[in-house]
Amino acid sequence: MTAKLEDALRQNSRPRDDLVSKETGATLRCQACAHRCRIREGQAGICKVRFHESGTLLVPWGYVSGVAVDPIEKKPFYHVFPGQTALSFGMLGCDMHCGYCQNWFSSQALRDTDAGAGFQLIQPEELVRHALRAGSRAVVSTYNEPLISAEWAAAIFDLAQEEGLVTGFVSNGNATPEVLDFLAPRLDLFKVDLKTFEDREYRRLGARLRDVLASIEGAAARGLWVEVVTLVVPGLNDSSAELSRIATFLASVSRDIPWHVTAFHPLYRMTDRPATSPDALRRALRAGREAGLNYVYPGNLPGLEEHEATRCPGCNAVLVERSRRRIARIAILDGCCNACGERIPGVW
Repeated sequence: MTAKLEDALRQNSRPRDDLVSKETGATLRCQACAHRCRIREGQAGICKVRFHESGTLLVPWGYVSGVAVDPIEKKPFYHVFPGQTALSFGMLGCDMHCGYCQNWFSSQALRDTDAGAGFQLIQPEELVRHALRAGSRAVVSTYNEPLISAEWAAAIFDLAQEEGLVTGFVSNGNATPEVLDFLAPRLDLFKVDLKTFEDREYRRLGARLRDVLASIEGAAARGLWVEVVTLVVPGLNDSSAELSRIATFLASVSRDIPWHVTAFHPLYRMTDRPATSPDALRRALRAGREAGLNYVYPGNLPGLEEHEATRCPGCNAVLVERSRRRIARIAILDGCCNACGERIPGVW
């Protein structure tokens, strides 16, 4: 099944030289993610969707494995157009192999014969028209890892920005400076999953901690709006010490980065541990606030709705009232707190 799928994806690829360098001999060096794969003729990178053929790099093009109009809070972006929608689209493949991936049916389709995800052919213009017809304010590449299809996303985003739409990535953050430079002119939003603060655990998932941290710093330095998610997994990253280290790092980049701490539920290949408890998320909330982060949000568990609201760091007024991602009230005017006038960072 995966061999047939790989053959089909080769047919739906396009030669591009935006994110590749040629090395001595018949080898290309891909720059789309921090693996920086050396790809020999006829081979694919770790992601299994970027191919070396006849001296050129073939990249994913002209298809999606899924398209949906979602509340933008689902991405999650909490400081971007509250209550509005985003057109979400994704392709196939990933450069990591997390055992608890919630989108494994598309991200692991080239590795796991049980995944079974397919795809449909589509052009960038069609996706942008779909977003406009739906009244969406944003177009977001998500579901699988968007870095490995950055050129395809860029083609869509260039058209989307011409129509006044905001563009975003929902990414694992395993980026390179080259791909961030390539994306920066046409990318507005960058959501990163910061999965752990232990390099050993990151390597088990298929990446290195330092590359993800550098991507968060690099995206913020390039002026992208960054929000970060940490899925709090029992026995993996839920200790108070590790949560504190994550929060302290984020605060060192910017105290205004929203940090989403979300609950793990056993699925895919990680069913050997319980779901995240409310107490674990409360520890994460406390760690974020003690580190000085202005915006820390829990997710995926009932009973913590009072913490989902966006509050003004100046006067503590409720600016966006949420309940399980549904918006009840917005009190932000021209990006400022209605009560005291303090500037609230985000895309409003």
